[in-house]
Amino acid sequence: MKKSGAVASEDLRKSGDVVTTTPATEKPLVEGKPSLAMQMAIWAFVALPFVALVMSVPLSMRWGFGPSLLDAGLAVGMYFVTCAGVGVGFHRYLTHKSFKAKRGLRISLAVAGSMAAEGDTIQWVADHRRHHRYADVEGDPHSPWRFGESLWGLLRGLWYAHVGWLLARELSNRERFAADLQRDNDIRLVTRLFPLIVVLSIGVPGLIGGVVTQSWHGALTAMFWAGIVRIGVLHHVTWSINSICHVFGERPFQTRDKAANFWPLALLSFGESWHNSHHADPTCARHGVLKWQIDINALLIRLFERLGWATNVRWPNDARGASIRKD
Repeated sequence: MKKSGAVASEDLRKSGDVVTTTPATEKPLVEGKPSLAMQMAIWAFVALPFVALVMSVPLSMRWGFGPSLLDAGLAVGMYFVTCAGVGVGFHRYLTHKSFKAKRGLRISLAVAGSMAAEGDTIQWVADHRRHHRYADVEGDPHSPWRFGESLWGLLRGLWYAHVGWLLARELSNRERFAADLQRDNDIRLVTRLFPLIVVLSIGVPGLIGGVVTQSWHGALTAMFWAGIVRIGVLHHVTWSINSICHVFGERPFQTRDKAANFWPLALLSFGESWHNSHHADPTCARHGVLKWQIDINALLIRLFERLGWATNVRWPNDARGASIRKD
């Protein structure tokens, strides 16, 4: 991987990245390794949903433990809330400031994103801002090009970008990359409550399933399908943006990195896989800027805007789009 060196503030302004109030040269890139307890929790939340996802196939096909209509409905509903929480809340709003949100919406989006069990709010944002500042060069926490461009190096890199970086976790410096959120009392509270929110993300579907069916079986199947399996699916959709969308796909816009638009993931990711467009104009509220590009998260932001909950939305600009479009 090529070295980045110091990143000048002018480069950051041109790229559209969020520039924190702390100069990049004053604080280290990472805070160090997580504690043993945190690392064990990370391993658990990487492994358990994946195991549940793998086991869901034989459970459904061989042992008759498939989801009921209630389980499926709860899973779809929870997926919608948490996928939007990550894409609209953690990503477009808190990381890139694509719009301003009323307090109720800000807190709701932070809670919804936390329910995805991808890490607490401030750490998620710090990691992603670091990714944009050093995309596909030294300093990027999860570039698939980390081990070079050979076939073996790229295979190692895809694994690392998808999940390996979590298993060998380094904590991006929150004061350097997310100082604004560190000063936000509401976001700090949601961050502190992250473990409880994850428990509720799994437990609430179980509670609903148990109450509706009046059985422990209904509670357990709802927890499994709408809780753990749903989290597993969203994990791998999100992580595919880090891995697949930096290797495969189209690159119609100029960027300083290898981010690509990968259309097969557009629906499941709610538009986050239009990754080349996003890296070309990071603060834009719409990632699917070209014709027929599905972007559910942008539609949600439009709805929030019309309801008066979101303001100062940074919609695509024709002049900006023309300036970054490849000839």
